[in-house]
Amino acid sequence: MAKTAAALHILVKHQTQAEDLIKQLNKGAKFDVLAKKHSSCPSAKNGGNLGEFKKGQMVPQFDKVCFNGELITPHLVKTKFGWHVVKVLYRT
Repeated sequence: MAKTAAALHILVKHQTQAEDLIKQLNKGAKFDVLAKKHSSCPSAKNGGNLGEFKKGQMVPQFDKVCFNGELITPHLVKTKFGWHVVKVLYRT
């Protein structure tokens, strides 16, 4: 079982915007460029990079995707903060 993960994310207010960002990513858009332009999270200045974090450190919905979801594939996650586009880079 993985104890840590690393991920990128883009935080937006609306589901439709998050879904549009996933479409753009699937067509080859650069994650860091979209994060810097659209994300309301302070991590936007780093291209959405959250770095490495431990299991249980993030809100449950986010944690679930980061520790169980497919790697590299953009995921849509709803939390109390809004809609996240999450790209899990690796787990250790």
